[in-house]
Amino acid sequence: MRNKSYSISSILFSLGLLLVLVSCGVKKSLRDMPDVSHYKSKIPERTKLNDSTFVLEDNFLTKNRKGQWELYVDGDPYELGLKTGSLTQELFNKQEHIFIKKIDELVPSKGKQNLLRKFLAWFNRKMYLNIDEQYKAEILGMSQYASKDFDHIAEAYPRVMYFHGAHDIGHALQDLALVGCSSFAAWGGHTEDGKLIIGRNFDFYAGDEFAKNKIIAFIKPQEGHNFMSVTWGGFIGVLSGMNDQGLTVTINAGKSNFPLIAKTPISLVTREILQYASTIEEAIAIAKKREVFVSESIFVGSAKDKRAAIIEVSPKNFGVYEVENSNQLICSNHFQSAAYDGDKKTKNTFSKAIQNIAMKKWKNCWRKVQK
Repeated sequence: MRNKSYSISSILFSLGLLLVLVSCGVKKSLRDMPDVSHYKSKIPERTKLNDSTFVLEDNFLTKNRKGQWELYVDGDPYELGLKTGSLTQELFNKQEHIFIKKIDELVPSKGKQNLLRKFLAWFNRKMYLNIDEQYKAEILGMSQYASKDFDHIAEAYPRVMYFHGAHDIGHALQDLALVGCSSFAAWGGHTEDGKLIIGRNFDFYAGDEFAKNKIIAFIKPQEGHNFMSVTWGGFIGVLSGMNDQGLTVTINAGKSNFPLIAKTPISLVTREILQYASTIEEAIAIAKKREVFVSESIFVGSAKDKRAAIIEVSPKNFGVYEVENSNQLICSNHFQSAAYDGDKKTKNTFSKAIQNIAMKKWKNCWRKVQK
């Protein structure tokens, strides 16, 4: 724990010196607001049926028989945000309190917390330029239901937007050990009926409390495909999900240098893929047009293509990895495409060792599934 604190402190103080010299663009980013004048701006009040069921017209949040929250919302982008915020406001507020508490534990000093807030405002100063207007509108709608307890950190809208980059920032600050997922796919001769099957291990960890009250969200957007994802209150991005075209996405962190500026949060890239892609080729096209600020493997499975592929993105490179003469694909935190053959981090022996461990783990897991 001392090593982690020392590492975070060193990073914050080094960046603090930079912030004294560079603050250009911060005010502009904090004042940016999406134009929602062409969207539905009012929604009915939600109705509480009991402690675990809330309804809003045909939309609802309920806890199923297995104790899992299920959410269904439809509408235009701003409407989706308003409805999601209204229906999940208690879960949203609880998750925000838990997340801020986790940050307080990692950075207990009030002085360092103040420095961290200034750093995040500076670091995220270009994020708004890299997020599609429809998702900014959705975040704005949901932010209307954010907790008032943290307005001293930042106003609700930019604060909730910044939270969407938490996965990426946690990835960059690797000492926090927040990320490190793995996944696999099998099809053809490797499955009993020849159909595609996909599994993933979700290792984004921000404490036991944050891991509770996950939401299985079913979204019917005004444009694009209907989709579902596993999420939590206050979050519109996608870490694991599937759409009505049979396309799936999961994300797995890759080795990355510390970024100097935020661009598109990876969870919003995968949200766009899930909402607008129906094939691997379409998913690749969407990923190519977005600038990211950390390295990430986007694991895509496609019922139409009857196979899976890994889209490997980073701030300065882009690759796609597909298997030949095999009906199984395994992904951990090590890039495998030809585009990264000369990358030093990809060649790192420790990274390769982790990849081998993940491959053995998933193969053993798959043998059990087949039995």
